[in-house]
Amino acid sequence: MTSNDNADPRLRSLERWIAGLPGPPVERIAPASADASFRRYFRIHRGDGTQIAMDAPPERESLDAWLRIARILAATGVHVPPVLAVDAEQGFVLIGDLGRQHYLEALGGGADPEPLYAAAIDALVRMQAGGAASAAELPPYDRELLMRELVLFPEWFVARHLGLSPDAAERRVMAAAFDWLCDQALAQPEVLVHRDYHSRNLLVRPEGNPGIVDFQDAVRGPISYDLVSLLKDCYIAWPRQRLLAWLDLYRAKAAAAGLDAGRDRDEFLQWFDRMGLQRHLKVLGIFARLWHRDGKSGYLADLPRVLEYTLEATATEPGLAEFDAFLRKRIVPAFATVARRAGIPR
Repeated sequence: MTSNDNADPRLRSLERWIAGLPGPPVERIAPASADASFRRYFRIHRGDGTQIAMDAPPERESLDAWLRIARILAATGVHVPPVLAVDAEQGFVLIGDLGRQHYLEALGGGADPEPLYAAAIDALVRMQAGGAASAAELPPYDRELLMRELVLFPEWFVARHLGLSPDAAERRVMAAAFDWLCDQALAQPEVLVHRDYHSRNLLVRPEGNPGIVDFQDAVRGPISYDLVSLLKDCYIAWPRQRLLAWLDLYRAKAAAAGLDAGRDRDEFLQWFDRMGLQRHLKVLGIFARLWHRDGKSGYLADLPRVLEYTLEATATEPGLAEFDAFLRKRIVPAFATVARRAGIPR
């Protein structure tokens, strides 16, 4: 094995664990990917193929949720990594390798988005319909969780990233908007929700797209949430007309599968846009936290896209007029100043 990283005791323990498993000798271990949590992934080269090792420090990440959701999703017929070996005490899992290229990379290389997104929508409907019974076992996407996510926006994006201190009236405006968004989300039909169903967590496969990863935070919640993650992706934006065509494709497939996708397109589109606003306010807070708390700067370049999604949504909601005004008067100028200082495109 050739990690040559004596300063990384967990990696050395992972190497020893894999060496003790049945199978061909390990020829090479290389970083495969990392995510916004404390999990790490390594590609294991052994024999004629590769496998993926997941390192999830037990004091930081529980394997129970990942393993449970993997079983649930596999039972719906979508492509998730098969589990080959587990050491729960050390926080190690050896899984099948679904591929090296995620959707975002493929799209950046000029891949046709139509078949990729059609496949992703098929898989989403399969997860939602096939996982209906299992969804009852999952934690609820309840008001407490929705609100816990929303408060990341004032704490990390407004206060920490932009350096703003909203006055009492502005705090009331934000609180009213957050309550309204929670009400809107909780009024939707509930399904199994992946929670991060986007271009970085969908892998391109030779056949049977997509490979689905990073599903351990799945919950039971609003039917529009994962479609928002896919179509209002924080890492790539699509013209509204193309987005709406995919939304119509989803509604048709969802209805055929017996899912409640609203009484008509207008109702579902309201669900979709309002759910997107909750998600993007949360993401603004998360991306700011990843930088200021965790030192991960890679997400800063995506902040302008996420803020634009947010402003598009507030602009069309008369009930959020005060919140929209607050964003445009206070947040947009402050963000432009911070972005300019950091050299980030606005």
